[in-house]
Amino acid sequence: MISKIKTTVIAALGLFFVAGITQASAATVNLQGDFTAQTFWLISMAMVASTAFFFLERDRVAAKWKTSLTLAGIVTGVAAWHYMYMRGYWVENQSSPVVLRYVDWLITVPILMVEFYIILKAVTNVSSSVFWKLLIASTIMLVFGYMGESGMMNVMTAFVIGMAAWLYMIYEIFAGEAGQASANSGNGPAQTAFNALRLIVTVGWAIYPIGYAVGYFGGGIDAGSLNVIYNFADFVNKIAFGLIIYVAATADSNA
Repeated sequence: MISKIKTTVIAALGLFFVAGITQASAATVNLQGDFTAQTFWLISMAMVASTAFFFLERDRVAAKWKTSLTLAGIVTGVAAWHYMYMRGYWVENQSSPVVLRYVDWLITVPILMVEFYIILKAVTNVSSSVFWKLLIASTIMLVFGYMGESGMMNVMTAFVIGMAAWLYMIYEIFAGEAGQASANSGNGPAQTAFNALRLIVTVGWAIYPIGYAVGYFGGGIDAGSLNVIYNFADFVNKIAFGLIIYVAATADSNA
């Protein structure tokens, strides 16, 4: 079984690199003088490496943690694929790949939020309503964020609705049903992971609305700088998210 998984991971990485080479045909031009393009390349390679790590390490943890690590690998894998295309789009057009970025977020961010439910489900009884609350709130946040950035809706209105959804998620994982389930779980590694992950959602994710607000309300920011901010935010939030789960999974599995 392990050998099959490793073979699958190697094959998937091969596809990633083929896609990367295809997209890099234009991206190699003036890459040295384009810091934004460099960050796209850096993040795409970091995501590929993280994907390999999470899938290869999932067989070293207890069965109840395998789903969490699988989802962590899916998140970084989806992000890696999109970053390769976003890099090519940036180099060719020198403008923000808004659609590609939001497609990436629309897939990966709800998965990250659902991870809270999966972690709790692994160590305690938790209502399925937690799953739906986090999934729906994260989707609302992203849909209205996209509508604001794409010009489909008034920027301020979309920003307010997206912020309300984000604040609701913060409430849910701190004081809501999810937060209470974590506090009552009695599982040290899971509680540590849960607490660290909700800090990422609170502090790490704050980078996105700050960049959004500065770009649209604070006198504006150039597209290159805004994408660098988003790129490094993804680097920290997606990879760190998975690594925190991995540390908790190994600690609990070896206890």
